[in-house]
Amino acid sequence: MEGSIQPALKTLIYDNARTSKSLFASVDGDIARKRQKLTIDADLEREALSVRLHAEYADLKELPPVLAQKQTSAMNARKNLKKGKAPVTNGVVAAGSEEQKTQKLIEGIAEKVAPSGTGISTALVRRDKSTPFASTARGDSTTAQTLSVARAQATHQVKPDWHPPWKLMRVISGHLGWVRALAVEPNNQWFASGAGDRTIKIWDLATGGLKLTLTGHISCVRGLAISPRHPYLFSCGEDKMVKCWDLETNKVIRHYHGHLSGVYTLSLHPTLDVLVTGGRDGVARVWDMRTKSNIHVLSGHKGTVADVRCQAADPQVITASLDSTVRLWDLAAGKTMGVLTHHKKGVRALALHPSEFTFATGSTGSIKQWKCPEGAFMQNFDGHNSIINSLAANEDTLFSGGDNGSMSFWDWKSGHRYQSLDSIAQPGSLDAEAGIMSSTFDQTGMRLIVGEADKTIKIWKPDDSATEETHPLEWKPSLGRQKY
Repeated sequence: MEGSIQPALKTLIYDNARTSKSLFASVDGDIARKRQKLTIDADLEREALSVRLHAEYADLKELPPVLAQKQTSAMNARKNLKKGKAPVTNGVVAAGSEEQKTQKLIEGIAEKVAPSGTGISTALVRRDKSTPFASTARGDSTTAQTLSVARAQATHQVKPDWHPPWKLMRVISGHLGWVRALAVEPNNQWFASGAGDRTIKIWDLATGGLKLTLTGHISCVRGLAISPRHPYLFSCGEDKMVKCWDLETNKVIRHYHGHLSGVYTLSLHPTLDVLVTGGRDGVARVWDMRTKSNIHVLSGHKGTVADVRCQAADPQVITASLDSTVRLWDLAAGKTMGVLTHHKKGVRALALHPSEFTFATGSTGSIKQWKCPEGAFMQNFDGHNSIINSLAANEDTLFSGGDNGSMSFWDWKSGHRYQSLDSIAQPGSLDAEAGIMSSTFDQTGMRLIVGEADKTIKIWKPDDSATEETHPLEWKPSLGRQKY
């Protein structure tokens, strides 16, 4: 039995050895071939990468001195960090990530050029070698100095002048409705007020006594103007009427017909016999004062014309509208010279500076200062967060009155608000009736006349006893950008 088993085992052993040899005898040869193929592929890859790099960066291979110095120090630091890492065999890292392999391939490339005959570089940027790199660098001292100067100019703010605070001097009662219009006589003897009770009252400026009451409007009186060259008082109202009153006889001598709806504002030209009115029909009309003819219809606004002002030089007419725009008009041509669209809400108030060639406009929570004749934006008066119903300006102060009774006094030069307070409604009125409807300075600029929703007229004056020690200037320059 054993003799028959032995040959079979030998045969199996030999067959197993033959099979093993056939399976594993060529392993060393395959490994060698695979290693050879890997080396050839690596060489080809390096060759292709070298051609691409030199074709693309041939014009940029000379680094600027500043960057070359930085690169030298960076390479030294990198070499120190890489000591003791896996060795490189034929340009291929034995162990490591793909990023390491690519990095080693790039570092091991010898200087080569693009294939001859092409003569074309694929570099995206070429630098003129005659131009030094440092002159265009962001860190250059000249550029840095220019930037710092520009930044200083952008953040430079004018220090405001000191102003005495304003205090209430007199409260005048007599109207039976909101006081919507005020005008001071050129000789500063008296002033006129128009109200929702459809009357115009003449008051003595020194004593506050009532001198005269004019009746004739059948709705709220919204605008008043007194001519400096004629004994005329002009009025307009929500009854679509524009009237000219003769102050010698205290009677209406002219009507100006043409507006299609309520007339909210009017202004007299300082040198021409011209009257400009604006109202709810969205146009400003230019009237010949004597002939009553409608010279121009200044159309362009898409909403109510809330305020209008005239001046002797261009732009001779400026209008503010509830369509949130301000328009500058060429009076001779009857056309728009410019449109100011900076406001986001309806512009209800407009004030000209008495001597400078500037003006201010007010809308809800926003008061802006402009320069004539082009209407260039100058600055914002920030801080009065209310519906601005009225603006008035004297030589150095801008007054703004809000629909909620809030009042602000601003330094005209710097836009700094040096005083803010809330008007108190007269006894017997509701707190909700504390609202500023109209305002104007007298001819000296030392008295502020304010018409309010509690049916009163309040007169304010600077506090004579205030000094810079008792009421110091509270102002700090801010770093905020100038906003439009």
